Amino acid sequence: MSKAEDGKQQPVEAYLSLGSNMGDRLVYLREALQCLARHDEINLKAVSSVYETDAVGLTEQPAFLNIAVQLETTLDPYQLLRLCHEVEDQYQRERLVRWGPRTLDIDILIYDDLILDTPELTLPHPRMHEREFVLIPMQELATGIVGVSSSVRPMYMHWYTC
Repeated sequence: MSKAEDGKQQPVEAYLSLGSNMGDRLVYLREALQCLARHDEINLKAVSSVYETDAVGLTEQPAFLNIAVQLETTLDPYQLLRLCHEVEDQYQRERLVRWGPRTLDIDILIYDDLILDTPELTLPHPRMHEREFVLIPMQELATGIVGVSSSVRPMYMHWYTC
């Protein structure tokens, strides 16, 4: 992240993936977006349609609702990660079983052009290219075209305005 002449951090572009498969999934996604939008160092630029997606990994669980989000931020990647975890915690996110059910899951997919591999954070997200529930909403953000596959179905189009 570079500093402007006035010493302030220049915003960078980042992309997040949000998902939920427990409780009122759509409400959790909407409220998580509102939490992110209220933060002084985040500017939501675009939000994909909501896609209902089959679970990956542990498949014997309810379907997810997933979205992708484009934002600008002056937070560094670790601050953004902490904020994502804080928002998840507000919705009682529990990390009991890998790929298990969750009220809210927020992943950083891309942070500017940063390549990072630490125990806390890997960027770009190491498995995003394997996940249609990430690729299809991201493709929508890039092209404006709502996608579909056998495991990813659009549910609510143009549902959130930045």
